[in-house]
Amino acid sequence: MPGVCSMKAASAPGAKGATAMRTSPPAVLGTMLLAASAAAQAPAAREPAPETVSVSGTGRVELTPDRAVFTVGVQTVGTTVAGALQENNARTSAIVAALKRLGAEDRQIRTSHVSVYPQQEVQGSRPPRVTGYQVSNAITVTRDDPAAVGALLQAAVDAGANTVSGVSFAVSDPARGRDAGLQAAFADARTKAEVLARAAGRGLGRAISITEGGAFRPPVPMMAGMAQARAAEVPVESGTEELTFTVSVVFELR
Repeated sequence: MPGVCSMKAASAPGAKGATAMRTSPPAVLGTMLLAASAAAQAPAAREPAPETVSVSGTGRVELTPDRAVFTVGVQTVGTTVAGALQENNARTSAIVAALKRLGAEDRQIRTSHVSVYPQQEVQGSRPPRVTGYQVSNAITVTRDDPAAVGALLQAAVDAGANTVSGVSFAVSDPARGRDAGLQAAFADARTKAEVLARAAGRGLGRAISITEGGAFRPPVPMMAGMAQARAAEVPVESGTEELTFTVSVVFELR
C-alpha cells in the first residue's frame, strides 16, 4: 500500500513599515489659537477725526429775463346771468383773437379764472335784493419774448379787456447763471471760513464736504393798471432778474 506523504507549508512572516507621526503638545497648540484670535479681534488704530469749520455761502447773478407772464380779463354786468355771460364771452373771444393776431399761440394762452356773482342791494333790515350779475373771465398769457408784452397788452385792452394784473418777468432756465452763481457762492463760503480760522488762530485746509442749496429766483413784478386811453403800445420794461445760489461747505482746520 503506497504511503501517504503529508506536507505542511509554512508562510514566511511579512515585514510592515511603521510611519512615525509628530504631534504638538496640547498646551502649545492652545496658546497659538488664543494668540491668533486676539489678533483678529483687536480693533485697528483709527486716525483722529479732523477739526472742521462749517459755513454757508451765497452767490448772486443778474440775468436779463427771457419770459413774461401777464393776465388780462373782462368784467361785465347784466340784469340776467345770460345777458352778462353773453357779453363777457364775446369780449373774451375778441381778446383771444387779438392776442393770436400778434403771435400768441394756443399753448401760451390759458383761462385762469371764471366767475359769476350776483350783485345785491341791501336796504335796512330787509333781505338782500339781487339787482344784477357780474361775470369775470381772466386769461393768463406766457410769452418767451418780453419785448412783445407791451403790444400784447395794448391789443388786449383795445379788444375789450378792462382788467390787467400780474405782469411779471422771469428767467426760464436758471442754468444760464448756475456755474457763475455756484462759484461765487463757494468763494463766499471760503472767505467766511478763512475769517473764522484766523480768529481761532488756525489755518484753513481742504473742503471736506460741499452741499448745494439750490437757486432762488424771485419773479420781477410790474404793477399794471387798466389802460385809460388807446395808445400805440403799453410801455413795459423787463429790467434784470437776480438769481441767488447757496452752498454749505465744511472745511478742515489746520
